[in-house]
Amino acid sequence: MRSGPHRVGDVMTRAVVAVGRRARFKDIVERMEQWQVGALPVLEGDGRVIGLVSEADLLPKEEFRYSGPDRVTRMRRLSDLAKAGAVSAEELMSTPTVTVRADATLPEAARVMTLRHVKRLPVVNADGVLEGIVSRGDLLKVFLRPDEDLAEEIRQGVLDVLFPAPDEPVRVTVAEGVATLTGRVEDASLVELAVRLVQGVEGVVSVDCLLTGTGEE
Repeated sequence: MRSGPHRVGDVMTRAVVAVGRRARFKDIVERMEQWQVGALPVLEGDGRVIGLVSEADLLPKEEFRYSGPDRVTRMRRLSDLAKAGAVSAEELMSTPTVTVRADATLPEAARVMTLRHVKRLPVVNADGVLEGIVSRGDLLKVFLRPDEDLAEEIRQGVLDVLFPAPDEPVRVTVAEGVATLTGRVEDASLVELAVRLVQGVEGVVSVDCLLTGTGEE
């Protein structure tokens, strides 16, 4: 992966399995099983996203079948009851669809997922045409960046900028995503800023700062 900031387009899945609005219930289930995915975008026309069918949209049918004599009263929401009788993607899909653009940052996508309580987001262009899909797992890929790459980005993007002429060499080592900063600097007031900037490097798990200022014991 390239150095940050990373965008949704860097981590999204580009080959997306999708269905049309008239896709039947069984076909949707079969595609999910075949491709091992938990949701399918629903498309129309030239690939514009009009909805998303997830496993959660399919489960009300199973709940309705086996919930006993009082099954109707157990369906808590009218939408669940409607989906229990649905047979096509158009009837099953959740809409309006929560989407994201490929140029959105990973924190932006994570915030949308958290606020909207979704596990994945279709990635669309300005016309709403599907370009890919991004999941929670995709957003965590930045933590797979090699330690050497993280150390180099921290060195060039943070330490060399804040401390161009340190009293002693300022060094960074990274192990399992944990960055350790060592050395002595003239302006101790910049140490806190350095820590914050290093924490902002995508893929850094935590920061252990051993930097000291001139005159500190």
